[in-house]
Amino acid sequence: MAVHHTKDKGDLGTAKAHADLVARGFMVLFPATEHAEFDLVAYRPSTFVRVQVKYRSAWSGAITVRFRSVWADRHGTHVKPSDKSQVDVVCIYCPETDCCYYVRPEEHGESVTLRVSPTRNGQVHGVLSADDFRAVRVSPARGPA
Repeated sequence: MAVHHTKDKGDLGTAKAHADLVARGFMVLFPATEHAEFDLVAYRPSTFVRVQVKYRSAWSGAITVRFRSVWADRHGTHVKPSDKSQVDVVCIYCPETDCCYYVRPEEHGESVTLRVSPTRNGQVHGVLSADDFRAVRVSPARGPA
């Protein structure tokens, strides 16, 4: 079944992330609100990881995620940079590879581009291979502030 509607794509990405995280040994928790900056929380003993999920199709062998929110209302189109402190990991689900890739947003600028296939010109310097982002890198949960 082809997925076209934006909400359906988001739901599929979240379902794929859920399954992938469970297969990696995490318990997956879902927030009771749609207004959280994250879509789910991956849990292992003493470790909580806030995960934002993005569905991105590959274009020219790469997937790109911009760390921002875009929405439209009666006042026009709005763009707001993501608050990277509210998310530990961004999970990017790519339907062409049927894989989830995990990036830590604080390690990147306004966006990240991962290559799912080699560049046509053979460039490797400065290229981020999607395969290097298959693991969830976590740090121990912080105690109360």
